[in-house]
Order: sequence, then C-alpha cells, then structure tokens
Amino acid sequence: MPDLSGIVKAYDIRGVVGEQLDAALVRDFGAAFALLIKPEAPAVVIGHDMRDSSPELSAAFADGVTSQGLDVVSIGLASTDQLYFASGSLNLPGAMFTASHNPAKYNGIKMCRAGAAPVGQDTGLAEIRDTVEQGVPSFEGKRGTVTEQDVLHDYAAYLRNLVDLSGSRPLKIVVDAGNGMGGHTVPTVFDGLPIEVVPMYFELDGTFPNHEANPLDPANIVDLQAKVREVGADAGVAFDGDADRCFVVDERGEPVSPSAITALVAVRELVKEPGGTVIHNLITSKGVPEIVAEHGGKPVRTRVGHSFIKAEMARTGAIFGGEHSAHYYFRDFWRADTGMLAALHVLAALGEQDGPLSALTQDFSRYAASGEINSTVTDQVARMIAVKDAYAGKSGVEIDELDGLTVQLPGGAWFNLRPSNTEPLLRLNVEAADRAAVEALTDDVLSIVRA
Repeated sequence: MPDLSGIVKAYDIRGVVGEQLDAALVRDFGAAFALLIKPEAPAVVIGHDMRDSSPELSAAFADGVTSQGLDVVSIGLASTDQLYFASGSLNLPGAMFTASHNPAKYNGIKMCRAGAAPVGQDTGLAEIRDTVEQGVPSFEGKRGTVTEQDVLHDYAAYLRNLVDLSGSRPLKIVVDAGNGMGGHTVPTVFDGLPIEVVPMYFELDGTFPNHEANPLDPANIVDLQAKVREVGADAGVAFDGDADRCFVVDERGEPVSPSAITALVAVRELVKEPGGTVIHNLITSKGVPEIVAEHGGKPVRTRVGHSFIKAEMARTGAIFGGEHSAHYYFRDFWRADTGMLAALHVLAALGEQDGPLSALTQDFSRYAASGEINSTVTDQVARMIAVKDAYAGKSGVEIDELDGLTVQLPGGAWFNLRPSNTEPLLRLNVEAADRAAVEALTDDVLSIVRA
C-alpha cells in the first residue's frame, strides 16, 4: 500500500506535483471523497486556482467523483472562499485545488462537506487517506455527469449584500493580488463600489513571478507599502495565493495587525448582534477579548487552526472568528474563512468616517507584539519543557497548555510557544505593553529555546 502520510496534512492534501501528486492519485482521492460523502449529497462542486497543474488535477478529481456515480458541478477558476460560497449556496460538498502560498511546484486539495463544513483528519480526511491506500473499490452503477456553473457574480453579490458600502466616502486602495486568485475575484467584487482600485500583480500566474503570495511575510508586502505611499492611497490590501486570507496596510504603508482587524470586524458584527460570541485563537492579541467584552460580546479562546475555529463557532453559535494568521470566519458565510469579506468590513469602517486608517485602527491596537518567530530545534519536547521549567516557579506566573505553552506574566506580558506539526520548529509569539518589553521577553525565551 502507498504511504500518503507525507501529503495528507491535518486540514488538506498538499504535495509536489509529479513527485507526490499526479492525476492518477488525485483521481483516487476524488473517488474516495465521493465514497465518503455519497450518503449525504448527490454531487460535488469543484474549483481550482491559477497554477499550471490545477486544471488537469481538478479534472482528474472530477473523474474520480463521477466514477462513483456522483455528479460534479465545476466552477472553474475560483478563490478558496468562492468555492466555500458555492458549497454553501448550492448546499453541496466541495473540493478546491490550490496550494495557497506554496511555490509553483506544489498543489493540493481542500475539501469540505455541504455548507462549507470542514473536512480534516478527524472529520473524514483520515478515512479518505485509508481508502486510497487500501485501494478504491470500483462502482458498477451509472457514472455521474459534469456540468459547469459560473458563480463569481453570485459570490460577489452575496458579499456586497453583507457589507453596506453605499454610504462610504470615495476611497482609493491598492490591492496586491500576488498573481493569485485575488486578481480573479477583486474586479467583480469591487465593481460599482465607491472605491478606486489600484491593481498590483492581477495577472494570474502560478509561478508567482513578482513575490511569494504570502502576505504575512514582511518581504512580500514591500511593493504594496511603496505603492500605497506613491499613489496616496487610503489603504492597501494583499491577498495570498488562493485569496482566502487578506493583509492590510494603512495610508502610511504601515502593516495593520490581523488582531486589530479581528477586533475591528468583531465590533461591527456585534452591532448587528449585540451580545454575540466571537472566537479568537490563543495567539491573537489579548486586546481582542478585551475589546469584544467591552462591546458586550462574549470572547471565546481556542487553539490555532481553522478546524478548531469552525468547530467552536458551530458549538457556540459565534457570529465571527479571527486568527492572527489573517484568516477571518463569518457565521453569515457558513462559518468559513473569507479574506474578501474582512477587507470589505475594513473599507466600510474606513469610509464611514473621515479619519485615516491609522487613526481608526489605533483604537484596536493596544499592545506591542513580536510576530511569529520560528526556531529550528532538534528536540521540540525538551526545549518546551526547558522553557516551562524556567517560568513555572516564578511568582505570579500562570501557565496553560491548550495549544503548546502559554505563559502569562505579572504586569500583562505573555508568550505562546508551539511546535510545528510538519517541521522541526518551535513558533514563538510574544506580546507586552511596549516594544522594549517585547524584545526583552523575546530574548529571554529564545535564549532557552536556542540553548
């Protein structure tokens, strides 16, 4: 039996095309997915990004699905949140072909059940892997059919209906699509809005000729920052490769923390539903739960990762959820993540008042943060224990291990240290009252991690 552990990840399938993924294997994944969801749905909706390998692989997946007697609705080129829209609005399970911000040689499959409900290791992905490894059983009945359906305009209209920009003052924004799917969705979503879009790298190109399509890496927003200052824009927005995440810079070209965006959007959602629950993962700023509570909401803390966020949203009926990785989840969007909807909220908030974005977001940015710092280690467990031992005996220190190690210090500073699931790394996030305190605490923790 083949060993697929290298490409079947916690939330998706991802690997190097031609080495780890090819059409024959993807066909088997399609057939196994069809077997998983056959009792629940008559068809599967499939979309793909702009990578050179995506059309062939998505067609192979469709062939696998139809070989098991289910139909396929192909939406063609799509962002990941556009696929979630199709899954939700059509009430069908879905599969999206993308490797997000990974280099061009990679591709992958994100799968969901009807209503954009996630498929991860504990919700079907392990079963799909087992079916493929053991050999997909043949189906003797009638094959399914493939039909094409364009949902881009419906997706755009749905988003615009959720955020009212009709009263906004005219805005100029720079959008860096990173040669990814934002170049496909932004023109339609923003059509007719009081927003002048200055496009950057809208050409769909899965080789990412200008920069990696990962806006969380500061190196990848340098062009956006410069263009915002050059044209005197009100803001800048960068999307990742499959356009499900967005990153914002203000009118000075300065990055706006995803935690600040989470707090801003949460406040807007709480206006619509006073007292609602808002989910935040444990590495978002502590300003997020503070602001949510101050506006009458109920903050709920969860582990890092979209499956945990979505599960907790379902359990609590939460109206919104945010992660420090710039993933934003909306109950009104089937609890799925959509960077586009978050961007519209930010622009609506900006357009409703006369001040600059820097002043608007200052109210939501209460503390200084390190950003995520990765350290390569030979023994993750030993280094984690060393850090825990160093802080456990100190007066007033609180420690929890919900996801890695979170240490709360007297005076309000805190840090989280988490092991990577796929690499020999420890990931450190630090927050404190000011930059000097962040740097001091960061140096202290790293001296133990890297000893």
